[in-house]
Amino acid sequence: MVTARFTVGEVGIDVVDLHAAVGRIETLVKAGRGGAVFTPNVDHVVNARRVPALARAYSRVELSLADGMPLVWASRFLGPPLPGRVAGSDLAGPLLVRAAEQSWRVYLLGGQRGAAEEAASRLRNQGVAVVGADGAVVAADGLAEEQVLDRIIGTRPDLLLVGLGSPKQELFIDRYRHLFGGTVALGCGAVIDFIAGRVPRSPAWMSRAGLEWAYRLAKEPGRLWRRYLLHDPFFVAIVLHTWWRNLPHSSSKK
Repeated sequence: MVTARFTVGEVGIDVVDLHAAVGRIETLVKAGRGGAVFTPNVDHVVNARRVPALARAYSRVELSLADGMPLVWASRFLGPPLPGRVAGSDLAGPLLVRAAEQSWRVYLLGGQRGAAEEAASRLRNQGVAVVGADGAVVAADGLAEEQVLDRIIGTRPDLLLVGLGSPKQELFIDRYRHLFGGTVALGCGAVIDFIAGRVPRSPAWMSRAGLEWAYRLAKEPGRLWRRYLLHDPFFVAIVLHTWWRNLPHSSSKK
């Protein structure tokens, strides 16, 4: 199915809501050709401008979902407007329910030490066929040890949740997607930690108001202050540059 895409900087985002996103992933799984699903936020957009490999990964993604209210707001300025936020943490619940209903084989990769195994136990109790849970370390450029790939390929999952953080998870998926066959790989950020109960989610009102970053910064200031206070403000410049790039410039006139 072809849908409109909103573009900001180097990142394209599909104009779909949560229900449609679950349906699109189910279609990818049933097609058996595999694919990549990313959930970009402000940090992804900024990183894609300075990391060419991430921009290339986004150019090849099958489904890109807006995980952040600033992207929704920017789409109303740049167009076409997104119907709303489709956060990875919101997507995981209904997607894993669908996985249980359809008997998909699910593999969990990433999260904090031991979180993948804890999440796998919880999901199995909910009827999800988790065929692998792996907290393996992957390099910043997405490079993985051969044993990690062998474990994933050997279990032939329908759905691979990759919670390595960005851009590591997107680079990993893009680097090895040709080896995964019919597996649909989803870059899911902290979703595995959420499922395991290791990391609390922000209050719903903060997410709706676009303040999830403030909640996370308050919880992990030492790790996140540079990202949110020094790095991500470049998003505004990228939005303005995209707007300028899309204008019909006077230079095109005779």
